[in-house]
Amino acid sequence: MKNWMLSIGFFILTVGSIHSQSVVGKWKTIDDETGEAKSIVEIYEKSGKIYGKVVDILRDKHKKDVCSKCEGAEKNKQILGMVIINGLKKDGNEYSGGTILDPTTGKKYKCYITLDSADKLKLRGYVGISIMGRTQYWARAKN
Repeated sequence: MKNWMLSIGFFILTVGSIHSQSVVGKWKTIDDETGEAKSIVEIYEKSGKIYGKVVDILRDKHKKDVCSKCEGAEKNKQILGMVIINGLKKDGNEYSGGTILDPTTGKKYKCYITLDSADKLKLRGYVGISIMGRTQYWARAKN
């Protein structure tokens, strides 16, 4: 009986700690084609929605890059400091309903993000339906 109670308690603590994890924080972006770490994006919540801003560029020769292929307000804006994730809303374990900007191509995509684990973020950008897109996994940045 005592072992059973300890098992139940451990299970509740484990589930509670998993649910307390958040997408909010700093994440190291990893290029899905090369495996190279490219930047640090800070994901934050504002007015109940999730946003992501480029706070560091890890490749020295790209630190001053601008979004030359972007349209509208982002056109020729410096990538460092740019908000690239906009307006995601929590839906269960997923955040969706917003967009992500790829500063390399200047294209905006619908996206959703989920925590794959406490230190691994799954991000999927797509056009139309999510099957028509690509997935990246970002690692939680260590301060």
